[in-house]
Amino acid sequence: MLAAKAAAAHTPLRTLGRRPPFTALSITLRYYSIPASAPIPKSSKKVWSSADEAIHDVKSGDTILSGGFGLCGIPETLIKALIKRPDVKNLTAVSNNAGAGEHGLASLLKTKQLDKLMISYLGGNKYFESMYLKGEVGLELVPQGTLVERMRAHAAGMPAIWTPTGAHTAVETGDIPIRYNEGGMSKGIALQGNKKETREFDGKRYLLEPAIAGDVAFVHAWKADEVGNCIFKDTANNFNAVMARNAKLTIVEAEHIVPVGELTPNAIHLPGVYVDRIVPATEPKEIETLMLAPSGETSKGGDPKTDIRHRIARRAAKEIKDGFYLNLGVGLPTLVPEHLPANVKVWMESENGILGMGPYPTKEQVDPDIINAGKETTTLLPGASTFDSSESFAMIRGGHLDLAILGAMQVSQAGDIANYMVPGKLVKGIGGAMDLVSNPEKTKIIVVMQHCAKDGSPKIMKQCALPLTGARAVSTIITELAVFNVDRVAGELELVELAEGVTLEHLRARTDADFRVPDSLKQMQL
Repeated sequence: MLAAKAAAAHTPLRTLGRRPPFTALSITLRYYSIPASAPIPKSSKKVWSSADEAIHDVKSGDTILSGGFGLCGIPETLIKALIKRPDVKNLTAVSNNAGAGEHGLASLLKTKQLDKLMISYLGGNKYFESMYLKGEVGLELVPQGTLVERMRAHAAGMPAIWTPTGAHTAVETGDIPIRYNEGGMSKGIALQGNKKETREFDGKRYLLEPAIAGDVAFVHAWKADEVGNCIFKDTANNFNAVMARNAKLTIVEAEHIVPVGELTPNAIHLPGVYVDRIVPATEPKEIETLMLAPSGETSKGGDPKTDIRHRIARRAAKEIKDGFYLNLGVGLPTLVPEHLPANVKVWMESENGILGMGPYPTKEQVDPDIINAGKETTTLLPGASTFDSSESFAMIRGGHLDLAILGAMQVSQAGDIANYMVPGKLVKGIGGAMDLVSNPEKTKIIVVMQHCAKDGSPKIMKQCALPLTGARAVSTIITELAVFNVDRVAGELELVELAEGVTLEHLRARTDADFRVPDSLKQMQL
């Protein structure tokens, strides 16, 4: 009884479906200066002493929105508290990814409290991948930009969005199973993916994506004051701010809980109206992939003088002009900046919320709140800005970048790209790739990849055999053997450069697609 009374005392009016009454006086005070002697409004009821107490309303079957990108900005204190409630099961978790190791949502998977995840990227989470392929947990793969925008839509009172992301792919057709029968793929599909309604605007196909509503949001903030105003630090903003605005019950774990008035109004990312409960963040911040600035000739990708991938990256660097705004995908594309001339200055965008990303940090510069899209530690250049994932994907989807360079498993002669999964074998996740290729009319898309797969099979195809990331999106393909331009309208390839020592016969034998050869074929410029 006493516990119930204490909980009720801590429950804000908003969570009970009622709001405090507004009087004429309270409205007047909003628009006229308040005397210095006037008391500062406080709401100590929002500050709870522990996460264990603050999550007591979470119940089985809830949809939990969990902030973070990789391990950056994850609400680890709240997740650890939920692990202590093994009776709370059959949860649906919405997040960018499913954590790693013993951290983030990965720990709730291991306690069997999660029944389904809506995420954009699995990455190297082999435990989750195995559970999904065995039919032990549900998985709804959602493009990263679509995921955040579906949550923002619900927070803004909108039932759905129209987006070009995922058009002409398995996201549109619903061909990615949400759940297999127990026992795995051989036992059949328990729940098929959701087929999307489509519509054309100005001759381009868009998908109708329903808003996502959360019951509870777990949010990590850098600073929060006692009325719930929050500030997020650098790339730890990611999904946190959007999720906080969405749920029926928003619980914030903050590294610093400060008195009312200490936060500068212009610095606040999340107004207190969205926040119900605040607890101290007590779990240490983890770094998923520690990367440090290379020394001497050491490079992340091996020896730049001999490594094949560096040959490809060196050629791709020639496509970049001074002043470009560009995004580089994970893997091989991250080698490209090493080969930019000293007089070419660019603004690197990272889809987890950076414009003006710098090189890897020194040991002294490492900051767990500054990571790149590959979950690696990075730095910020002078003039850089950081923002949440909604802002980032508006920038990408809106075609405000000059160039995006991605890796691929396959590319077709029409410019279709496949780079996120091998059905039944590899489920990397969509991540931000579908958004990055969603506006090729404004943002040029270049694919960099080795010409053949490890088994020797061609990767440049007449038609992609793997699920598409985007249709007719790629303008240029660069491999260690050749450079192709893509006519996305006609669906044709033109060979524009051939590597030294490579014959046309050798190239044709390793290329499934047809391609034109110009009269004045150039040697690949390295």
